[in-house]
Amino acid sequence: MIDHLFHLDFDQQRGLQEQLRESLVSTILGGGFPADEPLPSCRKLSQQLSISRNTVALVYESLLDNGYLVSRPRSGYYLHPDYCGAEFDDSVLRMTPQRQPEHSDDSSSERAPNWAARFKMQPSLKHGVLRPSNWPGFTYPFVYGQPIRDLFPLERWREVSRNTLRSERDQGWLRDRFDRDDEMLIEQLRTRVLPKRGIWARADEILVTLGSQNALYLLATLLMGKGVKVAVENPGFRDALSIFDLQGAQVQLQDIDREGLVVDSRLNDCEYLYVTPGHQVPTGIAMSPERRGQLLRQIREHDQVLIEDDYDAELNLDNHPQPALKASDSHGRVIYLSSLSKAFSPGLRIGYMVADAELIDELRALRRLMYRHPPLNNQRMLAEFLAQGHYDAHLRRFREEHARRRETLSTALREDLPGCEHVGSPGASAFWLAAPEGMDTQKLAWAAAQQSVLIESGAQFFFGQHVPVNFMRLGFHAIDAERIRPGIRVLAEVLGRM
Repeated sequence: MIDHLFHLDFDQQRGLQEQLRESLVSTILGGGFPADEPLPSCRKLSQQLSISRNTVALVYESLLDNGYLVSRPRSGYYLHPDYCGAEFDDSVLRMTPQRQPEHSDDSSSERAPNWAARFKMQPSLKHGVLRPSNWPGFTYPFVYGQPIRDLFPLERWREVSRNTLRSERDQGWLRDRFDRDDEMLIEQLRTRVLPKRGIWARADEILVTLGSQNALYLLATLLMGKGVKVAVENPGFRDALSIFDLQGAQVQLQDIDREGLVVDSRLNDCEYLYVTPGHQVPTGIAMSPERRGQLLRQIREHDQVLIEDDYDAELNLDNHPQPALKASDSHGRVIYLSSLSKAFSPGLRIGYMVADAELIDELRALRRLMYRHPPLNNQRMLAEFLAQGHYDAHLRRFREEHARRRETLSTALREDLPGCEHVGSPGASAFWLAAPEGMDTQKLAWAAAQQSVLIESGAQFFFGQHVPVNFMRLGFHAIDAERIRPGIRVLAEVLGRM
């Protein structure tokens, strides 16, 4: 019976007990063991799976403690009665549920709801950056927004996790905080993170979010709707435009030049301006000091609010990086968004927003209706990570590797792909390239993918009717450093054949 009912291919990167327990629980919950027969003995299962009897015994004991199994003296381990709700069919070696849903061939029977007719909006039509789901399998993935593999400080994160979970420590993160954030994280953001960007804020002016996009969604839900006009950079961050559009806002597409967002009369009747001044998305252009001053005067003179997305604040390698626009805001007209994702962990999804306390208070109430607050255990662990100096130490290593990879890619582009012009700041976290006129980078991306080179066509970042097709974006975090130069050479060969 064991040959048919239970099989496990062990992953060498994970613990044996963890994998065995996970598979046993899955089999129990899926009805894979008969209710009236004992599970395989420790000896039999250890022989079957070629693992030690002690490993099997420890896993069985843990399942016994957790109520999945019961132990019968001199008989073995059996399913707990709570998990005996199915009948076993020996003839086909599979579980058949006691109740089967009834199906009818009668065409007049009730049908499922017509969901398409019920939708009030269709977010599925608002695509983001197009990227194949199997991108890690590409040999040369020049994709943006992914971490540098093997650089995450796992041991330090584990250390902070263990300390946070110690029984004698404050376990406040276990409680529902209703709408409040972890005070320690707020204090670390206020005193350690924001001052690096020239921002000094009170605790009641800071809100923790599930990344910058979540912050944008909160703002759009609270502040935007039909008749509200918001300016967006073109090319720009497509998800921001989609979020504003879903709320019914009227979007004003505003051009970009070598100094950043173009400030002209087209902005005058906008209520909100969304900008990425540190390194513009996707071009990487750093907004000039003159343009920054012009933009701040614009919002004061026309009673406007500026939404500043400082998404790569921790990765700004410009020789003389400008402070955040929020640092020069003395009238409360700048809403500042950022996150710790780009340099730390995109999957952690911890971001933050800085704005007037009145606005933050209302956003906090809105957030409570959506998901109350970001997970407090993650907030506290990140706060401890910052307080212990681990984040700053990680950031130094990350910036060194970031700079090394960027220089490698810059050299490769200059020597092996000279026909493509680099646009943007030398300290940005991706390369925005203009291919020769007439080159369609969507076709180039497809042809390059056939050679296992993955690039992002620039057309998807433009909005409106007339979209240039000769731009592309190349990231350098997801690709192994030693593959950057060979990958550019393959890309150059593909481009040369088009």
